[in-house]
Amino acid sequence: MKILVTGGLGFIGSHTVIELINAGYDPIVVDDLSNSDIKILEQLTKIIGFKPAFHKLDLCDEQAVKAFADNEAADIEGIIHFAAFKAVGESVKLPLKYYRNNFFSLVNILNAFEGRGVNLVFSSSCTVYGQPEQLPVTEDAPVQPAQSPYGNTKQVAEEILKDVIASGSDYKMISLRYFNPVGAHESALIGEQPIGVPQNLVPFITQTAIGKREKLMVWGGDYNTPDGSCVRDYIHVVDLGRAHVAALKLMEQQDFTGIDFFNIGTGKGSSVLEVIKAFEAATGVKLNYEIAPRRDGDVEQVWGDATKSTEKLNWKAELDLNTMMSSAWNWENYISQNPL
Repeated sequence: MKILVTGGLGFIGSHTVIELINAGYDPIVVDDLSNSDIKILEQLTKIIGFKPAFHKLDLCDEQAVKAFADNEAADIEGIIHFAAFKAVGESVKLPLKYYRNNFFSLVNILNAFEGRGVNLVFSSSCTVYGQPEQLPVTEDAPVQPAQSPYGNTKQVAEEILKDVIASGSDYKMISLRYFNPVGAHESALIGEQPIGVPQNLVPFITQTAIGKREKLMVWGGDYNTPDGSCVRDYIHVVDLGRAHVAALKLMEQQDFTGIDFFNIGTGKGSSVLEVIKAFEAATGVKLNYEIAPRRDGDVEQVWGDATKSTEKLNWKAELDLNTMMSSAWNWENYISQNPL
C-alpha cells in the first residue's frame, strides 16, 4: 500500500517513513525542503537499505499539487500530512507566514485527492487545547482560545477536516494531537535538525551541551508549576512515528468512517527543568542555563490522557525520557562529526 508522506524529510516525517516501511507500507515522500535537508534522503537510505520515492513539491502551489495527484494518485491509498510550519514563537512574529503555509498546503492536498477514497492522517497538536481547564486533557476537552497563530492553524485545520467529512466526502480521517516529540532514531542517522536558532527545547539543550550555543534560556521561572517552569508531555519521535502506522491500520477497518481524534503522548508531564536534569543524568553533561522572562505564546502546562489511543488505536508510548535524551545526544554528536 502506497502512502503519501508530506513533509517526509522533516523530523517527524523521516522517522515515520521508517516505521511505515517496518510495517510493510510503501511511502512516497514529498517535501519542499524549506525546513528540511535533501541529505536526510541519503540518511534514510542508509537505514532502510534503499532510497524511498521522493518528489520535491511546494504544497502551496495548487496547480503543482493537482498535477502531482493526477500522475500519482491512482496508486496512493493513504496520506500522512506533516507539511506545516510549527514554531510557536515564530508564528507570533510572522502570523501570515503560518496561515499561508499551513492552510494552503492542507486545502490543496484535500482538493487534489478528493473523491479517491483516501485515508488521511493529519499532523495536529496539543496546542488545539490552548491552556486546558483540567489535566490530563482528554480528546473531549473543550477547545480553548489558541495561544499562538500556530495553535490557531491547528484548531482551524481540524475544523476544515470536520467540515469536509460533514459534506459527505469519501475520505476517512484521523487527527493525531501530538504532545512534544523529542529524541532520535537509534541509529543516530536522523533526528531533529532545526534551521537556525532552535525553537524547541531539546535541540537547544543538545546544541548548548556540545558548545554550539553558549547558554540555554529557560523561558519563564514563575509559572504555577512545581518548579516554576513550563510543563509538557514529551514523547519519543519513534513512538510518534508508530502512532501514524496505528492510525492507518485503524482506518483500513471497514467499520471506521468519518473522522476521529487521538492524543499522542505519554500521559505524564515533565517540566523544562526536569528535562534538563534528565539530560544531565542520561549523558553526564552539565548544562549552562538561566531562567529568562516568559515567552509569548507559551502555554503554562499541558499533558494528555492517552487512554483512547491505547484502547482504540492499540498504541501506547514505550520509550522513556532517559531514552529520549540519550538518543537526542547521540544524534547531536553524530551531526557534529558528520555535518549534513
